[in-house]
Amino acid sequence: MHDATSAERELISFRIGAQEFCVDIMAVREIRGWTPATPLPHAPAYVRGVINLRGAVLPIVDLAERLGLPPSEPSQRHVIIVAQVGKQVLGLLVDAVSDILTVGDAVIQPPPDVASERVRLFVRGLLAIDQRMVSLISLDRVLPAAELEAA
Repeated sequence: MHDATSAERELISFRIGAQEFCVDIMAVREIRGWTPATPLPHAPAYVRGVINLRGAVLPIVDLAERLGLPPSEPSQRHVIIVAQVGKQVLGLLVDAVSDILTVGDAVIQPPPDVASERVRLFVRGLLAIDQRMVSLISLDRVLPAAELEAA
């Protein structure tokens, strides 16, 4: 039962710890294995540092720490989702990529009022899919504008 007015969108889902999140697949440039990052002095704690991506400097954001979860302990199983946010390209450190989801806008529920301000800052919506809850991340909030320019 598809409603013609409900736009379908493709999302890429990934895990951080026991939780599942997703972002719009149109923002994802590539997915690559974990590469140790070179730390940047005075960077926020959630910025792991930078890596060389084919000659470009790519800042790596520990998405777990940015979302207020315990920081990741990167291993060979971790992946970096290379995403385009406005004019900035950044790497998101996540535990693993799970799936590609095709959903209509009607499936995306707003975050509940009981969610903390921090959750509402990053989570644009929630999807109930196959007995699991997947949080839709608003990528433009991962790096605040001032930090985007500094990166």
